[in-house]
Amino acid sequence: MLRESMQTEGKQVDVAGVTRGFDGNVGIPHAAELVEFTEAVVLRDAARTGAARRELLSVLGAAGFADACAVAAAFHGFVRIADAIGIPHFTAANAPDLSALRAQAGINDFYRARGEA
Repeated sequence: MLRESMQTEGKQVDVAGVTRGFDGNVGIPHAAELVEFTEAVVLRDAARTGAARRELLSVLGAAGFADACAVAAAFHGFVRIADAIGIPHFTAANAPDLSALRAQAGINDFYRARGEA
């Protein structure tokens, strides 16, 4: 979704940042704060999430903060719905470039992507 929304604005995003981390040149306003918030939420670290929420609210304002929270919630929902109804990750959205995107982002380097337990 990020990749597609960036392309509609004529911008590029380095999807490899998903696995290796984003640098300051990512071109997304407040990227560091958004990444910190995302990682805190995914790790379910209450203290870290609280600090990240306060920082995100201060840089984005109330409306931007609400949008960021909605996006985080939506992504959790998308994954859970797909898992619950049995959509395998490799056919989601019928994406013809999914293999290239997975390789570019470095996802294939994860042990689960290789079929290891």
